[in-house]
Amino acid sequence: MARTKEFDPDAALRAALDLFWRKGYEATSVQDLVDHLGIGRASLYATFGTKHELYLRALDRYCEETVGRSAYLLSPAGPALPAVRALIRSFAEDALTDPDRRGCFVTNTAVECLPHDEAAGRRVDTGLNGLESAIAGALVRARDQGELGADRDPHSLARFLVTLVQGLRVIAKRPDPRRLRDAVDHALSLLD
Repeated sequence: MARTKEFDPDAALRAALDLFWRKGYEATSVQDLVDHLGIGRASLYATFGTKHELYLRALDRYCEETVGRSAYLLSPAGPALPAVRALIRSFAEDALTDPDRRGCFVTNTAVECLPHDEAAGRRVDTGLNGLESAIAGALVRARDQGELGADRDPHSLARFLVTLVQGLRVIAKRPDPRRLRDAVDHALSLLD
């Protein structure tokens, strides 16, 4: 008779995400995962597969949560540009208030694992495309509501803002409030 799991796989995935996000893929050993998750090595492998498979699942979870949060923040009825501005500013403020200076898990993965890890690359694309799509959708609404000039390309602006956000998250490893806030202010002036 098979034994029942003595741990919550969802909580273990969350703990793995936090560890990978803090330490990175290469610096996290299987023993680190076993110790941090508080589960046996056999349970880790039986539930999540290899370290790489667990990393990819953690990255999937992060992308779902981050894109979902962004889409939610961009979805209120009414004017759309204030929501876009608030979202972009929140990325800079989050960077300035993160005591661990973790940055963004997607950005960290791009820097650490690409171009040699195709599976991680697909997930980086998913995260970036999801954020871009959420911002573009809000900018289309803004244009349709007359908040953004009819000559403005919401998709091009969204690509630029996602690129800015990823840069902010790299700079956040050694945050300079003035540098981050000035970059955001200048970027958001493109929406005027």
